[in-house]
Amino acid sequence: MNSIESSEGQEVQNLGSGAWDNPVYSGPPSPHGTLRICTIASVVPPQPEPKKPEDGPQEKAHGILVSSCCLQIGRGIRGLWGTTLTENTAENRELYVKTTLRELLVYIVFLVDICLLTYGMTSSSSYYYTKVMSELFLHTPSDTGISFQAISSMADFWDFSQGPLLDGLYWTKWYNNQSLGHGSHSFIYYENLLLGAPRLRQLRVRNDSCVVHEDFREDILSCYDVYSPDKEEQLPFGPLNGTAWTYHSQDELGGSSHWGQLTSYSGGGYYLDLPGSRQGSAEALRHLQEGLWLDRGTRVVFIDFSVYNANINLFCVLRLVVEFPATGGAIPSWQIRTVKLIRYVSNWDFFIVGCEIVFCIFIFYYVVEEILELHIHRLRYLSSIWNILDLVVILLSIVAVSFHIFRTLEVNRLLGKLLQQPNMYADFEFLAFWQTQYNNMNAVNLFFAWIKIFKYISFNKTMTQLSSTLARCAKDILGFAVMFFIVFFAYAQLGYLLFGTQVENFSTFIKCIFTQFRIILGDFDYNAIDNANRILGPAYFVTYVFFVFFVLLNMFLAIINDTYSEVKEELAGQKDELQLSDLLKQSYNKTLLRLHLRKEQVSDGQKILRAGEQEVQFEDFTNTLRELGHAEHEITELTAAFTRFDQDGNRVLDEKEQNQMQQDLEEERVAFNTEMENLGGSIVSIPPESCAEASRAGRWVSGEEFYTLTRRVLHLETVLQGVVSQVDAVGSKLKMLERKGQLVPSPGMGEQGIWEHPQPTPAVTPAPWGVQGGQESCGGGVLKHQTAGSSLTASPEALSAHVPHF
Repeated sequence: MNSIESSEGQEVQNLGSGAWDNPVYSGPPSPHGTLRICTIASVVPPQPEPKKPEDGPQEKAHGILVSSCCLQIGRGIRGLWGTTLTENTAENRELYVKTTLRELLVYIVFLVDICLLTYGMTSSSSYYYTKVMSELFLHTPSDTGISFQAISSMADFWDFSQGPLLDGLYWTKWYNNQSLGHGSHSFIYYENLLLGAPRLRQLRVRNDSCVVHEDFREDILSCYDVYSPDKEEQLPFGPLNGTAWTYHSQDELGGSSHWGQLTSYSGGGYYLDLPGSRQGSAEALRHLQEGLWLDRGTRVVFIDFSVYNANINLFCVLRLVVEFPATGGAIPSWQIRTVKLIRYVSNWDFFIVGCEIVFCIFIFYYVVEEILELHIHRLRYLSSIWNILDLVVILLSIVAVSFHIFRTLEVNRLLGKLLQQPNMYADFEFLAFWQTQYNNMNAVNLFFAWIKIFKYISFNKTMTQLSSTLARCAKDILGFAVMFFIVFFAYAQLGYLLFGTQVENFSTFIKCIFTQFRIILGDFDYNAIDNANRILGPAYFVTYVFFVFFVLLNMFLAIINDTYSEVKEELAGQKDELQLSDLLKQSYNKTLLRLHLRKEQVSDGQKILRAGEQEVQFEDFTNTLRELGHAEHEITELTAAFTRFDQDGNRVLDEKEQNQMQQDLEEERVAFNTEMENLGGSIVSIPPESCAEASRAGRWVSGEEFYTLTRRVLHLETVLQGVVSQVDAVGSKLKMLERKGQLVPSPGMGEQGIWEHPQPTPAVTPAPWGVQGGQESCGGGVLKHQTAGSSLTASPEALSAHVPHF
């Protein structure tokens, strides 16, 4: 023993402070049969501390309990926001996997919550509600067979507005002409309340908005350009009385702009709110038609109204749009937004309230987490795409919460205003628009939230194949994309110029781009191209399909396939690291081990009670447990059971009390057996006791870390061999030049003195670490590497001489 200690002290002096120290890894002792490396924490031996007067047993136990509780609370608070970016997981694979697994579990709860919130704001009835409204107002024909979708002139518009529009808006009687009994309120399809009064609004352009060529000025006296805000007519016209004939700005109407088929229109204009009855509305529309409300200056007409269905708690905000382009004719379009503006009505809505509270808690949690990570890593934090994705999800979530509050307050204001003035126009268009954008934002946020799962499952080799493949081939794809889009946009411009005047899919440059993507996917109309240009049409189609589909697209797939094969080959050759399955196995084995130890305690207690003695003394019970090899904390657990069944408190169990205790222990033993059977498998063997030196050191270096170190040494040897071979090649060339007389050696230097160099040492491939003779070697800090037929023994001095500092 003294010799071992002296050799260890000599090692410490040679290696210096902190040799072989690995403070990161502090896990349990390695299982039997694996490499165990003893660590030396410091060159200074621990000084014995002066003994302090011991406290009483109760005070000592109380102090230990308080310190343990404080330690657990501190660890809990610290680990609450512990992530792979805030914890030191670079050299501890087990800590990395555990931290990632905890992050994944917390994030799954957040993902479930955000899914409930997103889907809780939608309804399966929304589609059918939209379908019913569209069939009523878009597909219902008039007496002349004109529906809204078939409008092609101003006459068709008046035919539709005085027929199907009024028939669809005003439902005051049953199909047998019996009154609905709701007064003047209209219930479309007997279920949907018409909110307020429908509104007609038009926008016009000035007569001088364009210039007529001088050759036609005698025949064409007026000119009305396409719509733009600077050419908008703002002067009264017609009878000059009423809102339908005078202009009102967007601020006066409280409206919003609209993006139509041709251009974008402002929220102002000339408007008319229809009366509350069908007869009054028909009269108002007839006056507008007779007064020539629509003329050459009209560029667009809007029909806005909103309905509410209390059965499903949904609003349907409709906007029917008819654009009158400068070319003549009419282009109908529509927007039907079915939204849920009133919240917290049903029991499901109140469940969603709880989800919203949990969502806010998660947002606060992740905001603090991101602040901590930004504080630690500064601008380096933004170098990872996953961190940027985290910030995007958090920002979108904060915007969603803010809009939710705004939407609730605004709906309450509008409904209150509508209840006070039921015959006024209910402008829910602005709110419905932003509710739709809010739903779109939540959809994008939920999409990013699902993609973010890849961040937490990337510790698995299989899961990293996608990200590794895309990251490696990014440069190749970028270079290929330049070549692809040069050809792609060249064909898009060619198609626009060749077919833009005759084929709708090529009428604009943007439509050309999407049409060509559709051609790649096999969705195209060849007859339209052929009819537009019988010579260049087929040539365009054949060459585009050949170069883009057969050549460029297959090059793109080849880049990805080659990169994927390389990544898969590299991952297959990598050393297996600690995976999630290994961590689950460790937890499983630890659980079985605890159950096994507890079962042994119960069995030993039963053996003592079955000894046949009529009375069992407390001291004999504890002494027998000590003889059986139980630790003090195990004895404490069994003596607690002894005290529980000692009903008279005389520290002696009589025969009746023994039977009761034995029956209780038997039930506990059966329960442990059942639990172990449910877990299945065999109990892992208990690792052997560590050596005395390792116990004093209290730290271990894992075999994985030493394997990494050895691999780096071998890599360095390979690099040095390459350098030596290059030096040999240069030396050979210089010798040839010297023989030819082109190079004269320096005086006093021989040939051997110039080119002499040490011989490279042969590379050694590390085999799996084993144990000689089935025993673990811990003394003297010597590492033993067992190979087939021979063993490689390396002391720390030898390794320190060869291992570079990384």
